[in-house]
Amino acid sequence: MTALTTLPRGMRIDVRGLTKTVGQGEAAHRVLDDVTFTVEPGELVAIVGGSGAGKTTLLEALAGVRPADAGSVRFDGRDVSKDRELLRRRLGYVPQDDIIHAELPLESTLRYAARLRLPSGTARDEIENRIAAALRDLDLAARAEVRVGALSGGQRKRASIAVELLTHPRVFFLDEPTSGLDPATSAGLLANLRRLADHGATIVLATHAVQDLQACDRVLFLASGGRLAFAGSLDDALAWFAVDSVEGIYVALAERATPDEWAARWRAERPNDGDLEPVAGAVDASVRPGPGVFRQFATLTARTTDTLVRNRLTLAILLGSPAMVVAMFAVLFRSGAFDFADPNPSSIIMIVFWIAFGGFFFGLTYGLLQICTEMPIVRRERLVGLDLSAYLVPKIAVLLPFLLLVDLVMLGVLRVLDRLPALDATTFVSLSFTLLLDATAALALGLVTSAAVGNPAQATLALPMLCFPAVLFSGAILPLDAMASAGRAISAIMPDRWAFEAIGHDLGLRRLFAEGGSDLGPPLLEQYGSAGTRSTGYYWVVLAVFTVVLLAAARIALEFRSRPSRR
Repeated sequence: MTALTTLPRGMRIDVRGLTKTVGQGEAAHRVLDDVTFTVEPGELVAIVGGSGAGKTTLLEALAGVRPADAGSVRFDGRDVSKDRELLRRRLGYVPQDDIIHAELPLESTLRYAARLRLPSGTARDEIENRIAAALRDLDLAARAEVRVGALSGGQRKRASIAVELLTHPRVFFLDEPTSGLDPATSAGLLANLRRLADHGATIVLATHAVQDLQACDRVLFLASGGRLAFAGSLDDALAWFAVDSVEGIYVALAERATPDEWAARWRAERPNDGDLEPVAGAVDASVRPGPGVFRQFATLTARTTDTLVRNRLTLAILLGSPAMVVAMFAVLFRSGAFDFADPNPSSIIMIVFWIAFGGFFFGLTYGLLQICTEMPIVRRERLVGLDLSAYLVPKIAVLLPFLLLVDLVMLGVLRVLDRLPALDATTFVSLSFTLLLDATAALALGLVTSAAVGNPAQATLALPMLCFPAVLFSGAILPLDAMASAGRAISAIMPDRWAFEAIGHDLGLRRLFAEGGSDLGPPLLEQYGSAGTRSTGYYWVVLAVFTVVLLAAARIALEFRSRPSRR
């Protein structure tokens, strides 16, 4: 095994009186209750307790992910709540969820993470050296080219730690790092953490696995309600609870006394813990700022493209589903509907509508899974300075070329099969741009939904809920003049309604209805009222406004869902 890279000196952590309450009124209850302890530099410390004891809550409060309501956490004497910008690049935090993209090779994942985390101006050689060191130090060098999704559970957890190791943090926080791992893999991971602590880092982990405790310098036992019942070495813990095994400690906490009694006993017999003054240490005040917005944008655009291209299933869906839709259009519509000598107005309306809805559907489905599948990654990266706009805009930049391609193919195929009239270059470009704007607005709607929901299953369920109004209130299935006033109001906020009118304008629907040889023309002209009477530029402005508003809404939803105070 190669020698571990020497890390900077670990920080001392002083925790005083941490208290947190969740819920309101009669439903309010404490999940942390006046927790006080100290972690020395270079220690490996475990937070242990039964289900609901507050292990994760305490860990998140220490890491600044979800601050406590009262009390303080100081790193080498500096309050994390007041020095967040300075300290966040000194802390490594690994949640239970994976914070790495499963589609990318491990080395590529680390390279993108380094570009997003290391200070501006970091040389490429320095980035590569840190990646190599992180892989070596966590015994992952032989797996560098392996796709993250193909790694074992223990290797993926070590890969998440490697991401944090890139910045040479002085403190690591890990939430249930061995959860779901077999005993041998768990022991190997703890051995890696032990080595990190021995080479300088301060490490605090929350765990429910009793075998994890053997490698730790100290353990913190929490009783129910987030009450500290003991803090010290494992041997001292066994003596304190007067038991022969760690399992016996859990029994003692649950049966021998109430949580309040355990906490009171600990405070009474360790009275000095709360009186210790935080010790100031050497915190480097010259921490260079992280990468700027433009570097983040460039990195995230490259990562989004790389992730998309490497995921063959997603790529097949992005290109295959539009192909299937266009094929269905070709089978559904008869040729010659736009014949000026004998047009078929009802078919024309349906063709125009389904073209507009096709662009809307493509954009919506492209956006629905873009954010909800990455939310744990976004939350972690936001803690180290991710600009949410720099995250959101690359989604549009990468997906727009795909949308433009499928829109062009749809128009081209329908024209070749005589489902559309002969189009000059100007009209074809105008139709393509309308569809692109329609798809972009729908893509932004998909991003709003993806940022707002909790998981991919919810995003999938949202698809029909978003599509049905777009169909019913487009002004094609039922003309606007025949809708109730509430229906017309809803129609005004449907992007594909405006795309439908814009396409109808470019294809000269009103002229066909007014001058065509079919007896259906004049009645349809009367029914569809003012549809398509405005200029194409007007419709473009409306669709552009939809896009801007929906992107702003996506930014707000992303801000809310990814903020550090939320799970």
